[in-house]
This record gives sequence, structure tokens and C-alpha cells, in this order.
Amino acid sequence: MTRSIDDTNAATGRILSRRGALTGLGGIGISAAAVALLGGRENLALAAGAEPTQEDITILNTALSAEHEAIAAYQLGAESGLLGQGAKSLALTFQGHHKEHADALAATVKKLGGTAGEAQARYDFATDGLKSEADVLRFAAGLEKGAVSAYLGAVPLFADRELARVAASILGDEAMHWAVLRSALGEAPVPVAFVS
Repeated sequence: MTRSIDDTNAATGRILSRRGALTGLGGIGISAAAVALLGGRENLALAAGAEPTQEDITILNTALSAEHEAIAAYQLGAESGLLGQGAKSLALTFQGHHKEHADALAATVKKLGGTAGEAQARYDFATDGLKSEADVLRFAAGLEKGAVSAYLGAVPLFADRELARVAASILGDEAMHWAVLRSALGEAPVPVAFVS
């Protein structure tokens, strides 16, 4: 498979739009109960008093779909033959983090009474634009930056500090991925004082 820069940008846009569902795009937000369950806080979910909705399940499944796609993207990078041992180890570590996110999202969907979305059997990643380790790392860094932006938009939506903490914890993980990938590329790990 080959990936052009336009294909890379399109794939990044798909993942960003999926992750954007967490920030309440289109006037849809995730309920406090759903976020509490996502954070493993069933008692907090009950205290939130909000009944989970089909919208919650849809949003969580959208995020789950993005995590499945990230897992597949890291697998593609790991199997590309373009990564040295250090970069491949890094890709597999970050893939493991995305697997943990996916497991948490799937468990939350099930707790809400929904059916968790499954990973696709195949993702259509064109890879002709990925010709070097740097190309693969730059692609992954772009995906992680998009995840940071999505979660950054979500954190202030929560009135409850505990719910904001759960979203910020995921944001922190994505930000660390982005910084480490930038560093691996020889770029400033933290290029700006404020992320937007």
C-alpha cells in the first residue's frame, strides 16, 4: 500500500473529526455519567444523576473507532520496515496505550448498555508518502497532535472536576506521545507554550 501526503492529511482529518465528537461538535456532548464510567468511576457515574443516552454510546463508539484506527496506524508503521528498532519499540508502546484507551472505551459502552464497535478488518491506509522513518514518525505525530487538540477542547466542558481530570489524563497521554515523536524527529518536543 502507498500513502500520499494528501492521503495522509485526509486520514488525519478523519481521525480528528472522529475525536472531535468528544468535544461536543454539532451541539452533542458526552454525559457526565459516561465520562465517569470511562474513568472507572461507577460511583461517580451514579452520583452524576444523568442517565446515559444513545448519544453517549455513539460518541464513545466514535472515539473507539478512532482508537482502533490509531492502533492500526501504529501497526502499519511497525510493520513498514521503515522504523529502526528504537522507533519501532516506541510505536508499539504507543500502540499499547491506544489499546488501553480502546479497552476502556469499549468497556464503558458495554456498561452503558450499548454494543462496542469492532475494529475494521482492514483500514485503507495508502502509504506512498511514507518513504522513511521520519515520514512515519511525522504522520504519527500529526495524529497525536490532533488527539491533544480534541481532548483540550473537551476538558473545559466538564463542570465536575473529577470528570475534567479523566479527560485531562487522556490528553496528557496524547501530549506525551506527540512530544516524544517530535523529539524522535529532532524537533523541539514542546514547540509552543500553549497548545491550541
